[in-house]
Formats: sequence, C-alpha cells, structure tokens
Amino acid sequence: MKKICTATLSLFLLFSLLLTPASAVSISMVEENREIDLKLPCKSAILIEQTTGQVLYAQNPDEPLPIASVTKIMTLLLTMEQIEKGTISTKDLVPISETAASMGGSQAYLEPGEEITLHEILKAVFVSSANDGAVALAELISGSVDAFVAAMNEKAQSLGMTNTLFCNPTGLDDGDTGHSSARDVAIMSKELLAYEEIYPYTTIWIDSIRGGAFGLANTNKLIRFYPGATGLKTGSTAKAKYCLSASAERNGLKLCAVVLAGETSAERFSAAKTLLDFGFATYSYYMPEKVNLPQVRVRGGTEETLSPLCETEGILLSKQNAVGLTSVVELENGVQAPVAKGQKLGELKYQKDGQTVFSLPILAPKEVKKMTFSAFMKKLLLVYLTGEK
Repeated sequence: MKKICTATLSLFLLFSLLLTPASAVSISMVEENREIDLKLPCKSAILIEQTTGQVLYAQNPDEPLPIASVTKIMTLLLTMEQIEKGTISTKDLVPISETAASMGGSQAYLEPGEEITLHEILKAVFVSSANDGAVALAELISGSVDAFVAAMNEKAQSLGMTNTLFCNPTGLDDGDTGHSSARDVAIMSKELLAYEEIYPYTTIWIDSIRGGAFGLANTNKLIRFYPGATGLKTGSTAKAKYCLSASAERNGLKLCAVVLAGETSAERFSAAKTLLDFGFATYSYYMPEKVNLPQVRVRGGTEETLSPLCETEGILLSKQNAVGLTSVVELENGVQAPVAKGQKLGELKYQKDGQTVFSLPILAPKEVKKMTFSAFMKKLLLVYLTGEK
C-alpha cells in the first residue's frame, strides 16, 4: 500500500486551555498543575477535563512521538462526522478491498470482497483496534487511503494540532514518520468523546461480529478494571512503545488521560489510572449560588431599566478552591442606549482570600433600542395628559 504523508504546517486555532463555554467563564487557574510530580512511567502525558479541554496535569505534553493505533482516534472522528452528516449509516454494508484485507497487526480478518455492516466495522476498530477495519473506513469515506490521510491532516490542522503528522489511518509505523503529541491526542480525543454514539462501542469488554463467529476483546483493560471508564483507544508498536488515551466519568466529571511511550503495557495503564485518580481526587464541579442583581438604568432608551442576567453553571475547580468562596457584584450603574441583547454589563466575581478564583459575565437579557425623537414626544405628551412617567 502506498503511504503518503501530508505535513500539518499550521499555527492557527491554538487549543483552548482555559474554560471557555458559551457563558464565557474565566478562571484564574494554572494551565497545568506544576506543584505536583506524579512521576509517571512514560515519556509524555496529559490530563484534561473532557468537555472544556482544560489541562489539569501535564508531563512533557508537546514532544512529537509516534502514537501507534491511537492514530485511529482521528480515523474514527472523521467517520463519526460523516455519520452525523447522514452521508453514511451504521446499517450500510461496507465492501472490503484487497488493500484493507492485506493489513497486518491487530485485525478482524476481513476477506477481500466481503461485505460487512459499518456497525460491525466500528465495533472491530473501537474494541479490537482492527487495522483492516480502519482501512475499510478510510476507503468508505474518501475513496482511497491517500485521500483519507489528507483529510486526517486537514482535520488535525483545523483543530490546532500543531505537533501532528498522519501517514495512514491505522498507526502502523514501519517506514513512516507519522507522529503526534500527548496534547494533540487529547485534542482529538476530546472531539471524538463529544459523540455520545461512540460509548456503546468504547465501553464493550467482550463481544463478537459476524453473528458470533469472530470474538472481540477490548484492548483497553481499564474498561473492565477502572470504575467509570468510558474509553478510548490503545496503541503499541516497537517504535511507539505503549500508548493510551483513556477516558472516564465520575459524579458528572469527565476526564481524559493520554499516556505516550510507556515501557510496558502495564505501565501505560498504571500511568493512566494515576492521572485519572489524581483528577477525580483533586477536581470537581462547583455550582455557584444565584445572586440577586440590581436593576441597571438605561439612558436614552425605549425602556428605562434592565434586569441583568447572569447564567450560572457548573465550574471546574480544585476541591480546595471550591471551599470558602464569596461573591462580589461589579455592575454598571447605567448604560447608554442602544443596548444589544447579550451585551456585557458587569461581572459576578467569586473570590477567596481576596483573590478572584473565577468570574461570570453579567449580560443584558434583551435589546433596548435608542429612543427616537417621535417616541420621545409621544412619551412627553403621555406624561402631560396622564401624569404617568
């Protein structure tokens, strides 16, 4: 099979490391926990909060390294995008080419000319890391492996994966120069984990395809042995050593730990467990109490006042920071019309020991237009006739 490498020479779209959901929450936290050394038995690692991508811990996260079958996270991400768009369905029959059937390493032993449902191919790739299945996905989506690899690198570029180069959809690295980094793997893991449809696959421990004729066992041993494990992908070659992207959820907190270049399989799982244990022990979601906000006067508007809005939602904080918080309202005394819906009117700050831990924006709940001369005259006449203001 011809192998092609398309370099990802991108600098646009830096991966957001601070909490930036729709409510524009800002948090005063270090990007990575530098006060603790977990002494992980691997060359590179990172722990992120799965929904926001906030980095909770990192160890040499940006070194380019081979990642073996963890590469399939991108292959599966592009597949899930096409399923979401409706261009393919899990019920579709996928023809198996000579190229797909020729893949070595982990495989489902697909036969040339065989037709198998996309559902079963996804199961084989998610659970058993089937290389033949990964190539079948690539050919289904892009028509050829080369075209699919180009799409993989284009997607990596758009996500801001600045230390990544894909050379194939499988992660087989004989003669290839493909690489990624722990941070970049976390970026694409976060994107794939956003698809709820993957969890019936990623949480399988033992299953089968072809009506039970071919058994599958999950290469990610955490699925069976780590409470709350939800995925995601293992990888190992002589060059890459032992790699893993591991996700888990407890009490609503979703974490993803990436481990690259562990010396043994046991060490990669141990490192991932250490990262996840650290995350669940150290962080939690804090739900801010609602605060009564005063009215904001509008000068020269069609309405005289606004009732400001401050949306509260769970905020990721260290458990230590979540204790003893006090709230401080900083709000404009008045604003000049016109006022746009969603316009920032101030901030609700949560502080500890005089330092702001996080803040929430206070917004205008609706638009207030500037009063026109004719509207002003009508209002003036109404006041004159009725005495009402």
